[in-house]
Amino acid sequence: MPAVSPLSAGFARTCPRCGQAPLFDGFIKVKDRCPACGLDYSEVDSGDGPAFFVMSIVGFVVVASAAWVEIAYRPALWIHMALWLPATLALTVWLLPIAKSTLVASQYLNKAAEGRLSDEP
Repeated sequence: MPAVSPLSAGFARTCPRCGQAPLFDGFIKVKDRCPACGLDYSEVDSGDGPAFFVMSIVGFVVVASAAWVEIAYRPALWIHMALWLPATLALTVWLLPIAKSTLVASQYLNKAAEGRLSDEP
């Protein structure tokens, strides 16, 4: 079975092999296996990668937007808080599952696994 594109599997949050069944059981907890094709997810480990990418993207977008609003309109501090705290939360909640499923799909596509030592030269 050919692998699904990591970006399409990431945005759809589906299995990286079949692209049919949902990858997550809850918000970002990866299921034990795919109910459609039976792919075992026990080796899946995206680590802190999704959180790093989401923090970087959301931080850049929110800080740049806040700076632009401050320069253009000079609103009160409470308006900044009312705008940027919910925006940060919403962007993070929206992007985190997408980033995690994209990294899981990339890990599957590239057959990434934990490094193993061998005695061979």
